[in-house]
Amino acid sequence: MVRDSYRKIKSLEEIAVVAGKAREAGKSVVLCHGVFDLVHMGHVRHFQRARQEGDILIATLTKEEYVNKGPGRPIFNDTMRAEMLAALEHVDWVAVSHYPSAERAIEAIRPSVYVKGSDYANADDDVSGKIRDECAMVEKYGGRVVFTEDITFSSSSLINEYMSVFDPELRRYLAEARERDVESKLMSALEEAARLRVLIVGDAIIDEYQYVQSMGKSAKENMIATRFTSRELFAGGVFAAANHIASICREVEILTVLGGVDSYEKFIGTQLASNVQMTHLTRKDMPTTRKSRFVTTGYLRKLFEVYYFEDAPISDDIRGEFIACIERKAKNFDLIVVTDFGHGLLDDESISALLATGKFLCVNTQTNSANHGYNLITKYPRADFICIDAPEAQLAARDRFGSIESIVANKLSKLIDCERFIVTHGQSGCVVYDGTDQVVRIPAFTKTVVDTVGAGDAFFSVAAPLAAIGAPMEAVAFAGNAAGGIEVGIVGHRKFIEKTPLVKYVATLLK
Repeated sequence: MVRDSYRKIKSLEEIAVVAGKAREAGKSVVLCHGVFDLVHMGHVRHFQRARQEGDILIATLTKEEYVNKGPGRPIFNDTMRAEMLAALEHVDWVAVSHYPSAERAIEAIRPSVYVKGSDYANADDDVSGKIRDECAMVEKYGGRVVFTEDITFSSSSLINEYMSVFDPELRRYLAEARERDVESKLMSALEEAARLRVLIVGDAIIDEYQYVQSMGKSAKENMIATRFTSRELFAGGVFAAANHIASICREVEILTVLGGVDSYEKFIGTQLASNVQMTHLTRKDMPTTRKSRFVTTGYLRKLFEVYYFEDAPISDDIRGEFIACIERKAKNFDLIVVTDFGHGLLDDESISALLATGKFLCVNTQTNSANHGYNLITKYPRADFICIDAPEAQLAARDRFGSIESIVANKLSKLIDCERFIVTHGQSGCVVYDGTDQVVRIPAFTKTVVDTVGAGDAFFSVAAPLAAIGAPMEAVAFAGNAAGGIEVGIVGHRKFIEKTPLVKYVATLLK
C-alpha cells in the first residue's frame, strides 16, 4: 500500500501527460489545489466530493516557499504533504506545483472540473484575489468550477490549537486578541490605509552583503582569512521603508539626498516598487552611504562591516533646498514618514520644517555604530507616531535598567509630545503605548530568525500608515509585529512586505 501511494506522486509535467491521455480516452479530469498542510476530515470529505465529479482526481500542492502564511508555515514540507494526500484512497495523482499560484497547474492539467472549498465561493472573501484568475483559467480550457459544501475545519486553527507551534505566552495573547476582534480592526485599517499618499523622508542607504568562506586564522597575522564568493546589493534605508509602505498605500514619494560619487541612482531606480517615486538632491564629492557587511556562507553569520559614507551635516545650500522641497511637497500628501538613520540629513532646521507642515508625522530614529548616543528620538520635540527599539528608548530616556513599559509611559511620553509609541524589543515582542495609563506588551510572533537586518524598518513602515488613519494601537502593533516576523525570515532586503502575505499571516495567527 505504501509503495502504491508513492507511485501516485509525480512532477507537474508528468501529471500533465497523464491528464492529456485521460482526456484523449474520453475521461473527465478533476483537479484540487491547495496547501493541505494538515490533512483533516474536512479535506477527506472535500476529496470524496471532488472524486464524484469525474474519472480521475488530481491534487496539486503549493510549493512551501510560496505558502504565504507567515514564518514556520507550512508545518510539513513538500514531500510529507504530498505523501499525506497520496495515501488517500480517492486521490489518484499528486504533484507539487513549483509556482506561486494555481494558474500554472490549471494550465498544465486543463481539468474538466476544478474543485474548491466553500470558503472560496465568494470571490470577494479571497484576500489574494486569485480565485477569479483561477476560475478564468479553468473556463479558458473548457472546464467548470465546483465549490464543495460539507464539514469544514481550518488547518491553521488545528495547528495553532493542537500542535504547540506557539509558546504559552503567545498562545494566551492570541486567544485574547481574538476575543478583542483585533483581526477585523486591523483589516479595516488596512483597507482605509490603501487610499493614503505618503511622503517618506530619510537617509539613502545601500546595503551590501559580501559573502565569504572562512579559511581560518592567518598564519602570520592575528586575523581571520576569508575567501570571497559573491556579492549582493540591496536598496536599504529610506528605499526599503518606501517599498514596504508601497504595498499598503496608494502612492509613495521619497525625498532624500544621494551622493555625487557612487550614487547608485540607476540601481535604486530598478529596486523601487511601481507606485514609488523619488525626489533627490545631490551631495557633490560624497558617496551615497553604503554599508558593506561581510557574511559567511551557510549560516549567514556576519563577521564585520565597513561604512562608505560621509555623516557630517549637509551643507547650508543643500539644506535650504531640502527644506524647500519639504514645504512644497508636504501639502500633496496625507502623512509624512521619517526614517532617520543619523547620517547628517536631518537636523534641527529640517525637523522644524517637517513639524511646520502640520501633517501627521511618523518618526523612527535609529542608533547604529556611527551615531551611538547622538541620534536620539528626543531630537524631535513632537510627533504623532514614534517607533523605535528598546536600546534606542533606553538611550533617549537615559535609563539602562528600568522596564521598557515604564520608560515609555513615564519618561519618553514626558520628553516628547506624542501619544502613540511602539518600542520593539526583539524576541520579547513590542510594547505599545497610546497615551493612556495602559501599556500593552505583544509577544514576538516567531523565534526563527534568518536575518535581523530590515526587520525594524518593516515593522515601522507597516505600522505608520495604520497609526495615521487612527487605528487602535494594538492593531497597529499587531500588523507591525507580523511584518517584522516575516522580514526576519528574509535575507537582507531581497523581498519587501506585501499586503496579501501580511493579511494571510495575520489570519493564520488569529485562526
